[in-house]
Amino acid sequence: MLGGSVYIALIRFAISLVGVIIFFTQISQSRFQRKKTILYYGIFCMVVIVIGCIWYLADWESCVRMVAFSMYMAFTVFSIWISRDSFYLAVYKLALVFWLMAVFVIGGLEVSILFFHRNVWADIIARILLILLFAYLIDRYVRKSIQGFGDYIEKETDRFSVAVMIICILLGIGYIMNPVLNKQMPPIRFFQIATNFILTGTLQLLIFHFYCHVGNEKEYERENQMMQMNYRLLERQIEILEESVELGKRIRHDARHHNAVIAEYVRREQKEELLQYLKEYEKETEQGTPEMICANVAVNNILSAYTKKARREGIQVSLEVEIGKDLMIPSIDMAAILANAYENAIYACMEVKKHPDERNCFIHLMIKKRKRKLVICCSNTCRREAELKDGKPKSEFTGGIGVTSIIRTAEKYGGEYDFKNEKGVFVFRLVMNIEPMEKMQSN
Repeated sequence: MLGGSVYIALIRFAISLVGVIIFFTQISQSRFQRKKTILYYGIFCMVVIVIGCIWYLADWESCVRMVAFSMYMAFTVFSIWISRDSFYLAVYKLALVFWLMAVFVIGGLEVSILFFHRNVWADIIARILLILLFAYLIDRYVRKSIQGFGDYIEKETDRFSVAVMIICILLGIGYIMNPVLNKQMPPIRFFQIATNFILTGTLQLLIFHFYCHVGNEKEYERENQMMQMNYRLLERQIEILEESVELGKRIRHDARHHNAVIAEYVRREQKEELLQYLKEYEKETEQGTPEMICANVAVNNILSAYTKKARREGIQVSLEVEIGKDLMIPSIDMAAILANAYENAIYACMEVKKHPDERNCFIHLMIKKRKRKLVICCSNTCRREAELKDGKPKSEFTGGIGVTSIIRTAEKYGGEYDFKNEKGVFVFRLVMNIEPMEKMQSN
């Protein structure tokens, strides 16, 4: 600290608080609306600055040593409360903000000491310039990455990695603020400070890239599952198309025979026999048309394709579908849920058929729309030893297809879901909003 009046201290406090608030709001979202968020941040700044100024007047020496750390600890508690992120994700982002704060605070002091003979205004200007530089770099290179993979960071971060980051950064800042270090010659002190910042910054960067790499791997896995799902759905559609083509060829080939039979009935004036024959002919031609399960084209095609597949495998299927033509949910999202759930149900039934336990395999699928909610429930025969891990079915009991894709799509719409095995009957339930969460939040 370079000293100065309480007004100079007030300016420094205000700049530091505004800096950390800018950094944190760039990489995190508030749980409140914009006006409330600005109001809460304003009240927080006023309270902290007033307390800091009183502390500065009452005990200058202890304030110099502890004010930066104390202000950040207060900001930590406040930001975790105001942030929409989970606790560990918020702490992870605060570690980055803490490091940036230390850089612009210490950087401003060192610039003033080395080049401007401890001029307090040089310190203030240097802090402002560093804050603007970091804000630009975050907006340009970090913001999209950390927001895009925030969910992966939230799921993959653990207490150990977060604790290591915080401890390393606190040790680094504590080392820099050591009074013994400040008494050393400027070149040596500057070299030690720069080395410390580089090491702690590298730690941040490595952990950030590690979690982003994990996020990329998860995203590739999800895309691979979607490709497998689309491939299997396409297979079911091709099977239906091939059956329809073969049936059409046979009907066209036999058309002249049908015409001859009809003509013979007419010549003999056998009206009852002719009507019976026409009914049988109509029934035969209708076998090639797709089953109409519901008015929604995408859902109807998915259910028709997999229902034919299931019945071909000797599985009893019962459908209870009550949805309209428009669901306000993209077809690809409906396919991600229904095709994967149906495919997993068929796989589970086929696994049961491999074991001679004489159980009848069935699939019951219920889809209903209730106001602005979509309710999906799928129950099917499964192996009694099928287990769940973290509330989700293991891949060996589902064929490794699509559970992650189902969950990701459900979470996109604020869905609540559960999986359970009720003594050989697997039950999947899902309730989700008709509109995606991002659209609801924008409204």
